[in-house]
Amino acid sequence: MILRSFLFVPADSEKKLVKAKTSPADALILDLEDSVTPENRGKARGLTRDFLQDRLRQSLWVRINPVGSADCVADMKAVVAGRPAGLIVPKADGPHALLTLDAHLITLETQAGLPQRAIQLLPVATETPTAVLSLQDYRSPPPRLAALSWGAEDLSAALGAATNRDEHGEFLFLHKMVRALVLIAAKAAGVDAIETLHADFRDMKGLERAARLAQREGFSGMLAIHPDQVAPINAAFTPSAADIAHAKKVVAAFASGAGVAALDGKMLDQPHLVQARHVLALAQALR
Repeated sequence: MILRSFLFVPADSEKKLVKAKTSPADALILDLEDSVTPENRGKARGLTRDFLQDRLRQSLWVRINPVGSADCVADMKAVVAGRPAGLIVPKADGPHALLTLDAHLITLETQAGLPQRAIQLLPVATETPTAVLSLQDYRSPPPRLAALSWGAEDLSAALGAATNRDEHGEFLFLHKMVRALVLIAAKAAGVDAIETLHADFRDMKGLERAARLAQREGFSGMLAIHPDQVAPINAAFTPSAADIAHAKKVVAAFASGAGVAALDGKMLDQPHLVQARHVLALAQALR
């Protein structure tokens, strides 16, 4: 399944959960963490458990509470039997946190009669300084690793930073560096990289710019915190007609089997062919 857009949905809001069913998002993240107050988490778990009974077009994920917390264990016990596609893991200090979850999940999957390791894990891999320093450890990917994403807000708080963006709304150097490291770590682990959210949900131009930049750099999808953000994200991560036409021309240019080719006055080599085939495969999968 191609997952271009992941929409966060507060799991304690029946209204928002119902509305999310009609979203064009490729994946829904039923949130039991930051968008739910501690006193509402019991209700949120029950609503999430019920929501997972519906087999929807979207891939269903659950953001649990941080590993090591009592809420984390309660979250997993509540949702595993519903067989979500995966769990979003916040504030993961490194792959060892996923190994801890894997052990819990094997027990819960067995109790629920589910295949072992059917539920995947997607860590938000930069929300603590330790997590940033542990990114290289994903070179030996832990079980269940589906993708890597990153977060700027919690990291800023952990660093004591006054802001993570400059006067133009662009990420400061430190956060750009962390973002790049996540992309590299994901590719080293052989999984997709998912761009972080664009917090200003009214800034559609900024969102579109961020999503298209992420796609060009190698991210395969992006997080969304508002339903209106989903369509621009999907568009950014979908090959355009011009992209497809160019990719077809590149592939045709290599039809003779040569290692290099010329197209429109430019020399092409094997990386261009690989990228062209990737565009065509993605377009076909989305169709």
